[in-house]
Amino acid sequence: MRTCERLVKEGRFVPSNPVGILTTSYCELLQNKVPLLGSSTACIVVLDRSSHRLHTANLGDSGFLVVRGGEVVHRSDEQQHYFNTPFQLSIAPPEAEGVVLSDSPDAADSTSFDVQLGDIILTATDGLFDNMPDYMILQELKKLKNSNYESIQRTARSIAEQAHELAYDPHYMSPFAQFACDNGLNVRGGKPDDITVLLSIVAEYTD
Repeated sequence: MRTCERLVKEGRFVPSNPVGILTTSYCELLQNKVPLLGSSTACIVVLDRSSHRLHTANLGDSGFLVVRGGEVVHRSDEQQHYFNTPFQLSIAPPEAEGVVLSDSPDAADSTSFDVQLGDIILTATDGLFDNMPDYMILQELKKLKNSNYESIQRTARSIAEQAHELAYDPHYMSPFAQFACDNGLNVRGGKPDDITVLLSIVAEYTD
């Protein structure tokens, strides 16, 4: 993501092609003399101010919601190979090459759609979506009374903290537990996982 950020700041990207940002960044990491080992899901959301369009690329089970008038009008599709095994970009140690699951950035699900002033864009890791169903997220977003920085930050923090609390509740029937049951596993409780929440609001741009 740091490489993606640098490419964007250098202007080396096309807004309508977020998969391109992901691909260039991943290829740069592969060429590192000292490889950065590990794997990760990835989600990139680009707002093209001139066309009022959102261009997205999502690989794996992180993702985003677009909320308008208190309702989800668009959401990313989760990409899983099988239960609890999301698509992911990987750089494996030499001895594990070919054994570790590794997807191409091209496999990312990409979409483009128009946004309106006031639309809320919530981007998050699966630690949020595995522990909070949409209706709970929407309840928290309703508390957002204005689009100043402090208010947005307070709401994002509140959502993340609620997801964290639910993740450690052994009796809660989380979205993850429900999905596990749908796959024939007898599971209850939340799912402790990394929880990152980013909130953005589409607003008029003024210098």
